[in-house]
Amino acid sequence: MPMRELLRSNDAVLISFAESVLRQAGIASLVADQHMSVLEGSIGAFPRRLLVKGEDVAAAREALAEAGLDRWLVSDGGAGA
Repeated sequence: MPMRELLRSNDAVLISFAESVLRQAGIASLVADQHMSVLEGSIGAFPRRLLVKGEDVAAAREALAEAGLDRWLVSDGGAGA
């Protein structure tokens, strides 16, 4: 099943917190584009994307919303990665 984007941000602390929330909920996640800073010169121009398996999207969105992160969620679950 393809990965789906849940959250996109330049804020490393926000991404880390979201990863922790998902980990505590038993949902595996992947942070895409986290090493782009090496290529961009560490200016933060490229946001990191938090991805989960398509089958976990609903549970992951619920867990992140309960943690107060709903305003940062990608509205449609994002495109497959």
